[in-house]
Amino acid sequence: MEVTTHRGQGPLQQVIEIGPHRLLTDLPPALGGEDSGPEPHDLLAAALAACTTLTVSLYAKRKGYALDEVRVSIRHGQEGEAYTLHRSIHYVGALSEEEKQRLTDIANKCPVHKTLSGQIQITTEAI
Repeated sequence: MEVTTHRGQGPLQQVIEIGPHRLLTDLPPALGGEDSGPEPHDLLAAALAACTTLTVSLYAKRKGYALDEVRVSIRHGQEGEAYTLHRSIHYVGALSEEEKQRLTDIANKCPVHKTLSGQIQITTEAI
């Protein structure tokens, strides 16, 4: 899958195209944008949150766990030399403590978590 971006309508707005899907990203007015969409780091945090809920939900369904819903929130930002993502997971349903712990272990194996925790290599070419 290829992701592309191009300038949108505002001074810093960008249009993100992912297959047939279109999203906007922007910056708040204090940084020169118009706040017409989430900041790029917010999209990164959203990817982790969405991947976590999907992965946990699929696992719970396969195992027959009484998981009614899973809610994930991510606080993120620069802390010293590191960019940090703090994930909070709230499980809704009649789950034992062992099941909650197993779901948390599975959350740490979601593909986006593994990508962000592993070695990332970015190559750039100017065309």
